[in-house]
Amino acid sequence: MPVKPRLPTGRSALVSIVSEWVIPSMTTLYVGNLPFSATEDEVRGLFQEHGQVDSVKIINDRETGRPRGFGFVDMPSGDAQKAIASLNGFEMNGRPLRVNEARERAPRGTGPGGGGQSW
Repeated sequence: MPVKPRLPTGRSALVSIVSEWVIPSMTTLYVGNLPFSATEDEVRGLFQEHGQVDSVKIINDRETGRPRGFGFVDMPSGDAQKAIASLNGFEMNGRPLRVNEARERAPRGTGPGGGGQSW
């Protein structure tokens, strides 16, 4: 006779089950080669054609305040994969976008120009 699998019990099991089904895992996408005229609303609209968009952030230069030509979009993982497949290489105002999963920034060293002490 086959054995029925036991479901986990308790509050932590319930939170785990609910979070897997209700809260989608989010993926941050790097969007490079953006036109300098692109707005967060335009980028949001483009990515919403491929799924739910949680947030959009276009990066500006600290000193000039001008856009640096790249940004980040947060989407549920499944939608993010669809957006990558559809939008990587897509031309926005004549510029081919570069879309992929964002990677953690490498830690900065204290070498030349790194702001460390040099005695």
